[in-house]
Amino acid sequence: MSTYRELTHRGSARATVLRTVGTRERRSHLSAPRVPTVGIDIGGTKVAAGVVDADGNILEKIRAETPDKSKSPKVVENTIVELVLDLSDRHDVHAVGIGAAGWVDADRSRILFAPHLAWRNEPLRDALTARLAVPVMVDNDANTAAWGEWRFGAGRGEDHIVMITLGTGIGGAILEDGQVKRGRYGVAGEFGHMQAVPGGHRCPCGNRGCWEQYSSGNALVREARELAAAESPVAHNIIDRVGGNISEITGPLITELAREGDAMCVELLQDIGQWLGVGIANLAAALDPACFVIGGGVSAADDLLIGPARDAFRRQLTGRGYRPEAHITKAELGNEAGLVGAADLARLVARRFRRANRRRLERHERYERYAQAVRGGRV
Repeated sequence: MSTYRELTHRGSARATVLRTVGTRERRSHLSAPRVPTVGIDIGGTKVAAGVVDADGNILEKIRAETPDKSKSPKVVENTIVELVLDLSDRHDVHAVGIGAAGWVDADRSRILFAPHLAWRNEPLRDALTARLAVPVMVDNDANTAAWGEWRFGAGRGEDHIVMITLGTGIGGAILEDGQVKRGRYGVAGEFGHMQAVPGGHRCPCGNRGCWEQYSSGNALVREARELAAAESPVAHNIIDRVGGNISEITGPLITELAREGDAMCVELLQDIGQWLGVGIANLAAALDPACFVIGGGVSAADDLLIGPARDAFRRQLTGRGYRPEAHITKAELGNEAGLVGAADLARLVARRFRRANRRRLERHERYERYAQAVRGGRV
């Protein structure tokens, strides 16, 4: 009878396998199956999907526009399923990893909140697992990016890294001893909402003075547009470039002009970089990592941003001159870090799931032998 009960609780066995992956990441990634998996990167404007091999190489990548956030979560789920099935037509996919811009619970099963999508306590993992018939891993996109950089990028060889993603806002992740630190409730690493300036700029989160209001893509664009709107003499070059349409001023344009030597754009990136260095010094005081990896779209400014960040970090670091300093480096995988990291984390889930399937098959075979013995009158 006990064997029969084991056979009839397959769903709970799968859930247990998926829940326990996080505690075994460090010792598992080296022995994970070298099979292709799909990584999914969900942002506010696009869903990117790619087949990734065991060495972090993207074998094929496709993308679709992110459905409007006013639509139901089912629409986004359908988009993910279509992309995975499309890739499955040409590749033997063993698992799917998803990096989502939002808060993911500690079990990595539900999207608690996504700022750009209509996900509120959404059971994404179980819904996709049921539809795709392969194991699915869900995590925050900064966590998957940190894992990707640790395994294949700028964090290789380091045991303690902090990932900071500079985009519209600031995301982050902590990785210690080969394990992503997600916190008790799964939402660790929201560095962008640490208060940097009491009573400062209003943040969409509802608070004032959040770090991302001073060091992010939004902060960069806001400052440039304010100078342009005031018709500041230093902004004439960028005003001419957009033909007077201030709303067309973007982060990539500011970076492009800075590389061309535009004084205002260089100064704006320096300001953003200095605020970045101040925040990193605070994180070093709290976490003491060996390395800070800077990713996200704004990091494309390279030393125009990271140079001032390093200078401010050295000036603000507590105990400076009497302690080892973490090094600050740009992410190597670029925009692919989250996708590659999600696929690699999914490979760990594939390993657990394959083992669970093998054990269930062995139990089933034992049960069949027992049933045949009963029918033959030998028991």
